[in-house]
Amino acid sequence: MSSLRLILTNSRYFGPAWVFASLNILFGTWAIYIPIVKESLGIDKSQLGIAIFFLSLGVFTVFPIASTLINRMGVGRATWLGLILCCLVAMLPFLAPNYYTLMGALYIFGAVMGFTDISMNTLVTELEKKDNTKFMSASHGFFSLGGVLAGLGSFMIGPLNNPLLHMGIAVALVFSVNLFFQGRYRQIIADPVEKEPFSIKLFKPLLLLGLISFVSMGSEGAIIDWSGLYLKEISLAPEALWGAGFLGFQAMMTLGRFLGDGISARVGSVKIVGIGSVLALMGYLLVLTTDIYWAIVGFALAGLGFSVMVPEIFRIGGNVKGIDSSQGVSFIAGTGYSGFLIAPPILGFIADSSSLKSCFIVLLCGTLLIMLASYGLYRKKANR
Repeated sequence: MSSLRLILTNSRYFGPAWVFASLNILFGTWAIYIPIVKESLGIDKSQLGIAIFFLSLGVFTVFPIASTLINRMGVGRATWLGLILCCLVAMLPFLAPNYYTLMGALYIFGAVMGFTDISMNTLVTELEKKDNTKFMSASHGFFSLGGVLAGLGSFMIGPLNNPLLHMGIAVALVFSVNLFFQGRYRQIIADPVEKEPFSIKLFKPLLLLGLISFVSMGSEGAIIDWSGLYLKEISLAPEALWGAGFLGFQAMMTLGRFLGDGISARVGSVKIVGIGSVLALMGYLLVLTTDIYWAIVGFALAGLGFSVMVPEIFRIGGNVKGIDSSQGVSFIAGTGYSGFLIAPPILGFIADSSSLKSCFIVLLCGTLLIMLASYGLYRKKANR
């Protein structure tokens, strides 16, 4: 919890951490309305999967140019600009009158979120280097905290009965807090790095990290996008509990990430990824029981398992020798969001042709892949 105390007692670190929370407040507010948007536009699961694909496509297509833009603007200014743009475009999906405009709105939303995601992770990486401290995992904890706040907002769905108003409240919260703290990070620029000529050997340390990022972020996105529908259609949960899986997932993600920096320092990055994969596997097994309450517990346990994976690989990716921090972060983010890109349409088609339960069997198999990869890393490290 030392990194959490660091953030809460120093505005130099709280400002960037709140950007993490802000991004997930906006995204999570969209996510809890997915079942309602699906019904209001009269689309099926495969069409919904394709629409979410466009959100991920927007995220993915910004990665090739993000590093150049961030270095040109300065990582602090890039983070602040990205946050402003997120606030401006967050309501577009709720204004879409039909399926095709929804795809376009989600594409724009995704592109802006992707740019902000790379900027804020690069910003934290640079601050860790400059100040010789660690708060990456706790910053991702704030991302999850944003999801918790968005999940709690699911209880406002009935009373407000207005998705656009709900998102407007979220935007007002996000922008006002960031406006107050942006001065503490806006002037930060990345330290110059002595670059080496491109080679496969140079990027080799990132490849396995990219695989773990691909599977874990794809799994996170799937739970965020499909947990509400799973509880509604498979577990037959009442409306008041549709957002409970998302809320439990984000709450445990938050807890795990606030504890992650300290645990990682004691057991090491490889072990913590392996332990996380075991917890996530157990979570999916509970989800597959289809019981309402066991499924909610399962989503929460999966959240705890996945909580520390992404922060660890972002930290490592941003410190690879001979590579700009923004390039390393972009690579990890790109492979991770490829999971977001590919998972929604595939799972949508699986859900239509079979069931949502089959989708979560596929996700369980992906978690087994992470477990095997982490075991391979552990053996390789032990044999050195």
